[in-house]
Amino acid sequence: MEQIVKIDTEYIRLDAMLKLAGAFETGGQAKVSIQNGEVLVNGEVCTMRGKKMRPGDEASFAGATYRVASP
Repeated sequence: MEQIVKIDTEYIRLDAMLKLAGAFETGGQAKVSIQNGEVLVNGEVCTMRGKKMRPGDEASFAGATYRVASP
């Protein structure tokens, strides 16, 4: 399953993007999963919760993919 996350800024932080997409209920949950290496960014494990996600970037977690897009 792929979900599009539209942003109207240059970038969004990884943890904020996953929370906005509904993958997590809180930023704290996103932080823990990211730090535990459970999230992939563009196909690679990413443990930086503040990673800048720009349009075209993808994050994957628990079988779902979230792609950042411009409006």
